Amino acid sequence: MKLCLVTPKYYRVKRGQTLSEVAETFHTTPRLLVLKNNLTAELWEGQILELPPAGNLYRVRGGESRSMLCGSMKAFEEKNGTRRLYVGQTVVL
Repeated sequence: MKLCLVTPKYYRVKRGQTLSEVAETFHTTPRLLVLKNNLTAELWEGQILELPPAGNLYRVRGGESRSMLCGSMKAFEEKNGTRRLYVGQTVVL
């Protein structure tokens, strides 16, 4: 028997939840949640969010490049919604 992790496609925000908490729960970054849902304000209770595909989160260390982390600069940008890369940043691999 093979076990699979099933990630929901949508999520209803609970009272008091922050963008960072929701992102951490679903193994994504706040930036990707903002981009996926065109967010311009704080989350509110009952709001439905579309979740990006879950990924492996990684904290960037000195000397690493976008190509080194994701195979190419284009892949990095597609997975993370940005070209920026800095030490301490949390990215999706």
